[in-house]
Amino acid sequence: MKTVYKILPTTILILALIFSCNPPKEKWLKSPDGNIAVRIQLDNNGIPFYQINYKDNPVILNSRLGIVRIDADFSEGMKIKSVSEITPVADEYSLLHGKKKVAVYQANKLVYHLSGASDEELDIIFQASNDGVVFRYTFPGISDSVKKISRELTSFNFAENTHGWIQPRAKAKSGWEQVNPSYEEHYWQDTLLSSIPVTESGWVFPALFHSENAWINITESWPERNYCGSHLNKGDNPFELCIEFPEPSEGFTNGVVYPESKLPWSTPWRIITIGENLAALAESTLGTDVAHTSVLENTEYVKPGRASWSWVLLKDPSVNYNTQLEFIDYAYEMGWEYCLVDAGWDVTMGWEGIRKLADYANQKNVKLLLWYNSAGDWNTTPLTPKNRLLTPEKRNTEFALLQEIGIKGIKVDFFGGDGQSMMDYYLDILEDAHKYQLMVNCHGATLPRGLQRTYPNLVSMESIRGLEYATFGQETADRVPIKSTIIPFTRNIFDPMDFTPVCFTEYDNNQRVTGNGAELAQAVIFLSGIQHYAETPEGMKTVPDYVRNIMKDIPVAWDETRFIDGYPGKYIVLARRTGKTWYIAGINAEKTDHKFEFTLPFSSNKPTILITEGDSLRSFSMTELTVEKNIVQEISVKSNGGFVIQLEKE
Repeated sequence: MKTVYKILPTTILILALIFSCNPPKEKWLKSPDGNIAVRIQLDNNGIPFYQINYKDNPVILNSRLGIVRIDADFSEGMKIKSVSEITPVADEYSLLHGKKKVAVYQANKLVYHLSGASDEELDIIFQASNDGVVFRYTFPGISDSVKKISRELTSFNFAENTHGWIQPRAKAKSGWEQVNPSYEEHYWQDTLLSSIPVTESGWVFPALFHSENAWINITESWPERNYCGSHLNKGDNPFELCIEFPEPSEGFTNGVVYPESKLPWSTPWRIITIGENLAALAESTLGTDVAHTSVLENTEYVKPGRASWSWVLLKDPSVNYNTQLEFIDYAYEMGWEYCLVDAGWDVTMGWEGIRKLADYANQKNVKLLLWYNSAGDWNTTPLTPKNRLLTPEKRNTEFALLQEIGIKGIKVDFFGGDGQSMMDYYLDILEDAHKYQLMVNCHGATLPRGLQRTYPNLVSMESIRGLEYATFGQETADRVPIKSTIIPFTRNIFDPMDFTPVCFTEYDNNQRVTGNGAELAQAVIFLSGIQHYAETPEGMKTVPDYVRNIMKDIPVAWDETRFIDGYPGKYIVLARRTGKTWYIAGINAEKTDHKFEFTLPFSSNKPTILITEGDSLRSFSMTELTVEKNIVQEISVKSNGGFVIQLEKE
């Protein structure tokens, strides 16, 4: 006993010294189901790291955290002042369009309160849900002066042998008329991360990864007028990626590029979706779960729908009064809600022609959408109308006239990157458009990052090398089937995407590779608040009645989405429901025919049709199916082909 009492004070002193240097305040934060676990630790230099495990296996190994402000360094020499209690987070919300009408978010939250060498405070907030982890930095102080961030050190250090499906980022002011970056490059697919190089421009969100234990998607939320858009680049370790800021030229005219704000100040969420299989990602709404709630009131004017569009196949000569009349009639015959009039309408028709078109369309219960050039000195695009959206005064004048004529939406093209001021320009347009009940679709644009929840009048963004580019060159056309099986897990995983799908006829200058069934399947697989269909009136007349009929039926707003089968870059089958009607669509991007075998979790006692290719990729066939719950369906699909099933659930 005497020996014990002699040793005990010394032991207490040693422990006290250890804990005073590095207090034992790190703890694991777990998802509600316990499968996902995350924690923060500081190394001996006070550098913060985090780790994420999935079912006790690391999927994100020790990865850097930290921010460098010009006035304070939060990347090293940090101390953990305290760690909050773990608290639940719950949210339920509705979306006007997307993979799910009503989304429910449940997570556990943990806040690490840190201080830097200068005693400035930094909070790092982590939330773990059953489908992933999100985190953000918050400066809780108060300041009258503007603080500026020069660097964010966040990294994602994956387990060895992780593969990625990831899109390179084009250099700012490169490409046609200096329009880049616009998120329109070809994906690298199933690429070992250690072979992905450091590049001058980096890699874009969202990116998909597969380790031995899990599927992972990484993206971010939209900044709240206080941050730039970010992207990825290669880190120091072979399987590490890190956050990187835009290039210096990616700002609005004379606007800021890099993050700056007064305090308090929170950064965008870093969003890591995790699942054992692809269903967890394909059915997740994590990207909108942590988006800011809607800042708009009275959004009854936002009506998701389908649109006819002449330009994608017929190009500039089609933007004339008579052709647009034909496309209005086409939308009316198909039961589609909109017709998009593209670039140059101000020259070929002017306001007088647009008024007459709008009046005619209104008689047909079709509404017009008009194209605009975002303008500015960030590119040299000559297309018009241009220079009409640059200032609040110009926007309000233009939008008031559009509302008076009866225009329901605008397509704004050729933005200039991800700088903070450019990200704010999107919000300026959306807010002013809302005053005049205008929906907005952005092309030549950045990624939406959940913005459609915050601004429901944002119905779509391009941010993809879509069908337009397939008509420009054979290389892009060749990749459409493969890309169609990748983007449901990357670009289109959370956000609307204006790919402008569905073409049953041929391009003018090169060969269409996708089969007719695959083109039809895109109408179900691709998500967009307004789906601009590429096919022309003449082309639609060449397909069977049952194809035209299903093209009249397929909606753009879904109540529910289920992943059935697939592997990115090879094949995919998704099921989407609106009301009691299910559409099950599949695409085969493999070089050989594929036999899909899957079960459906529901039955139907009503006529169920299957549409796929016939004897050739340029034909159709229709058969009737018997659908019973958990009975295996077998569907053979040609290489580059696809199918759609339409059924009524019992």
